Amino acid sequence: METYEIFKDLAIIIVFAELFALIAKKLKGPRVVGQIIAGLLIGPSILGLVDQTEFIAMMAEIGVVLIMFSAGLETNLSDLIKTGPKAFLIACVGVAVPLGGGYLLSSFFNGFAQPGTTEFVSNLFIGVILTATSVGITVQTLKEMGRLKGEIGTLILSAAIIDDIIGIIVLTFVIGMKDPSSNASGVIINTVLFFVFVLVVGVVSYWIMKKADARWEHHRRIPILSLCICFIFTYVAEHFFGIADITGAYAAGIILCNLKDADYISRRADINTYMLFGPIFFASIGLKTEINELGSSLIIFSIGFVVVGLLTKIIGCGLIAKLMKYSWKDSLKVGVGMMTRGEVALIVAQKGLSSGIIEAKYFTSVILLILFSSILTPIILKLLYKGEPIEE
Repeated sequence: METYEIFKDLAIIIVFAELFALIAKKLKGPRVVGQIIAGLLIGPSILGLVDQTEFIAMMAEIGVVLIMFSAGLETNLSDLIKTGPKAFLIACVGVAVPLGGGYLLSSFFNGFAQPGTTEFVSNLFIGVILTATSVGITVQTLKEMGRLKGEIGTLILSAAIIDDIIGIIVLTFVIGMKDPSSNASGVIINTVLFFVFVLVVGVVSYWIMKKADARWEHHRRIPILSLCICFIFTYVAEHFFGIADITGAYAAGIILCNLKDADYISRRADINTYMLFGPIFFASIGLKTEINELGSSLIIFSIGFVVVGLLTKIIGCGLIAKLMKYSWKDSLKVGVGMMTRGEVALIVAQKGLSSGIIEAKYFTSVILLILFSSILTPIILKLLYKGEPIEE
């Protein structure tokens, strides 16, 4: 593809994403739903105006990183500490129930197999794909509704981050069943080391930024320096520790969330996210979907995959929230907020394909789950929050 072609693709994505975002807003729906539908419309499945290129994929990755950075900046640190133990329990159940549900679904379609066999690992890996939670869409929806700073919003955000970390560990264990050379204990050690890094380097970064903020309050170099910290933590998380890059971005936001200019930094970061990177991220979900590849048997499996993927998160995370004395409505918010799938599920699925654990045909099912969960989650959350006062 010629270099200048990317500008045509960007123009098409932004115009359609904004147009459908406005339509969604007119229909009292979240903007992100319109942007995802726009991606599906202009993608290979329908109009074929834009392909999912490596460049667009990289731009989309920057988009989700910026979304998570802003989410960290807007997090109430006291609420995060308060909900930490609860978020950990929700994340554990939010991994275990989908893992079991996906395994049973795959076993029902492909046959139950003896533990240790290739078929058993393949069935189990379908469950592994379902463990991942994509927090980007939920975060954007909660931000649009002014609910991100509340206790439930913070609980969902914290649980989703922990969920992905546990999911990565489970992924390594399952791959280890096929490849004995895979070092699962190494992943656990790297995860612990990453949080040690966040604690140590984060404290130093915070005090440096606090002094800079005092000297250059409301100056543009403050958000510039903050963005540098975000990208450094994002790179370090993925490159040195094998942790999802969005976890590093969120950690950077958390570190800076108590700065005096935290809201100013967030508003500056949101300009780029709102205008360019955010729409590309959400539209890219639709671009990846190729509905014309579905055959009859795969359609049946995909329907089951989507249903199990949605219900296992709602039931698992929602019920554990209820056991923690939350109301049924708030528990449902937690379950629904945790049911979105996105970039991490794609990464897990791609890892399974490259390792020869699952077949390429299942990738379409993953895309459909991402699409349906991405569209349904904002709609249901908006209905659940309807009529409630804004939480600050």
